[in-house]
Amino acid sequence: MNLLLSFIWVALTGQMNYSNFVFGYLLGFGVLFIMNRNETDQRYFYRVPKIVSFFFFFLYELIKANVQVAYDVITPKYFFKPGIVRYPVNATTDFEINLLATFISLTPGTLIMDISDDKKAIYIHVMYLKDEEAFIRSLKTGVERKLLEILR
Repeated sequence: MNLLLSFIWVALTGQMNYSNFVFGYLLGFGVLFIMNRNETDQRYFYRVPKIVSFFFFFLYELIKANVQVAYDVITPKYFFKPGIVRYPVNATTDFEINLLATFISLTPGTLIMDISDDKKAIYIHVMYLKDEEAFIRSLKTGVERKLLEILR
């Protein structure tokens, strides 16, 4: 419904550009929020800000990892310290585990090697592993927590 309201806004204003579409989306979000204040199901209004927050968080992590790998490639000395980490997951469904593994693999310097048979752990090859516990903690409090907040 929100996308439909965005397209209606773009059609009414006659300006087909991204900023007008985003404004229409925000306007539609506000209209839907006001119309559904008394409804019991408010999940949409909590998930959309979390999705936007996750997008910017992951974009920051992606840029940071790209800069780290690019710096290591262009300098004559190598700074990487590879290692394999057994990462215990809180995700329970196949979809959650698959999405988590995809986002971990999208970040340069990390690669998913395997998922345990009981689906309780993911084995990750890390290019810059200084402290295994810090790496696990950063994934738990970062990508996994934010992703599960969106999905649940």
